[in-house]
Amino acid sequence: MFENTVFGRLDQRLQRAIADAGYEKPTPIQEKAMPYLMAGRDLIGCAQTGTGKTAAFMLPILDHLVKERKARHTGHPRALVLSPTRELAAQTADNIRRFSKYIEIPFACVIGGVSQFHQIKDIRRGAETLVACPGRLIDLMTQGVIYLDQVECFVLDEADRMLDMGFLPDIRRIISKLPKARQSLFFSATLSPQILKLAGELVDDPAQVSISPETPTVEKINQKVMLVDKPRKDSLLIHLLQTHPEWNKVIVFTKMRHGADRVNKKLLREGIASAAIHSDKTQNQRTRALEGFRRGEVRVLVATDIASRGIDVPEVSCVVNMELPLETESYVHRIGRTARAGESGAAISFVTAEERSQLKAVERFIKKTIPIDRDHPYHSPETDRKAGKSKEGLPQAEWVHPANRKPKRRRISFQGRRQKDFGGGKRR
Repeated sequence: MFENTVFGRLDQRLQRAIADAGYEKPTPIQEKAMPYLMAGRDLIGCAQTGTGKTAAFMLPILDHLVKERKARHTGHPRALVLSPTRELAAQTADNIRRFSKYIEIPFACVIGGVSQFHQIKDIRRGAETLVACPGRLIDLMTQGVIYLDQVECFVLDEADRMLDMGFLPDIRRIISKLPKARQSLFFSATLSPQILKLAGELVDDPAQVSISPETPTVEKINQKVMLVDKPRKDSLLIHLLQTHPEWNKVIVFTKMRHGADRVNKKLLREGIASAAIHSDKTQNQRTRALEGFRRGEVRVLVATDIASRGIDVPEVSCVVNMELPLETESYVHRIGRTARAGESGAAISFVTAEERSQLKAVERFIKKTIPIDRDHPYHSPETDRKAGKSKEGLPQAEWVHPANRKPKRRRISFQGRRQKDFGGGKRR
C-alpha cells in the first residue's frame, strides 16, 4: 500500500487506518522525521502548523506502543503529548482516534474548560497515550489521578506558543516528573534562543529536522488592505460576505472577546450563519463552533487570537482582520489559517487612520507592501489621505528599494548644539 515510503514501515493496521483517512504519501516533515523517531532518537522539529507534524510524531509513537506491548497500569501513561491550547489538544486527540482505528491502544485527552469526570474515566480505562494541556494535567497529577513515571515518549508541541502563553514554569514542573530514560520530541514553529535553551533541557543528542514551505505561506495568500472608518467596519464585513457567496468558510479575527460576540450577533441578524470562539466560551461551545465550521454548517467563525495557531481547518476561503493585532507575528498566524496544504487563499485587513503604524509594522515583518483595495462602498478617503500614498499600499517600508531611500535628516540635540556653539568639551 505504502511501499517505498516511510509509511510502509508502520504496523499494517496503522497503514490501513491512515489509508482510510485519505493519506496517499508522507509530507516532507513526515518523510524526514519519522525514520529518526522510529529508530528511537530524540528530535527537534521546526515546522509550521498544517505541515502534517501531528502524524509525523503520533504514527511512530503508536507504532512503538503496538510493537512493544506492556501490561497497562491505570493512571500511568506510556506516551504524553503536551499542547498549549484546548483546540490543538482536541485536534491531536482526533488524529489519534483516526490512527488507532484498528489497534487497541486507549488514550485520553486532558484539557481545562470542561468537567474532568469523563477524562478521569478514560484514564482509568487504561489510557496509554495522554494528550494534555499543562494546567489540567498538573491538576490531575496533584489529585493522584495521573503519574508520569512510566512515560516512554514525550512530545512538547508548539513550544514557542507554550512560552508565549507563560507555561514555562508548568513545563519544567511536568518535565521534572518524567523518567530520565525516555524519547523526547520537541516541535516549534520558530527556534529563538529561548526556545533552543528549553530544547537543550529536554532532548538528548537530538536529530534536527526543519521544514520550510517551498513558498512562504504569506506568498500564497492574496493580501489586501481596506481603509475604512471604525464605525463602518461591521457594514463593510457584511457587504463583503453578501457580495462573495463563493467564500464558503471565512474566519474573522477581532482583538477582544466582546468584539467577537458583537460581530457574531450582527452577522446572525443579517442571516449569515456564524459562531464565535474565544476564551470566555466553554469548551463544549468552542468544540461545537469548530465542528460546525469544519462541516460547513457555520460559514463564518469569529475568533480572537486564541484560534490563530494550532487549528487546522481545511479550505478556509478568506481571513478578515477586523483589527490588526498588536503583535505583528500574530498577523502571520492569523492569515495562515487560509492557504493550507499548498492551496491559495485571501486575507483582508480593515485599517483605520489610527492603525496605520500597526500596518507598517506588519509590512516590515512580512517584507511585503500590502496593496489597498479601494473598490468598495465604505472606502475612507480621509484615511487614504493620511496614509500618504495615492496609488496603492502605504508608503513603502524601509526594506523596499533601499537605493531610493531618502537620507535621514540628522538630529542635533540641544546638548550637542550647546557643546558646539559654546565650546563645550567632552562630558566627564
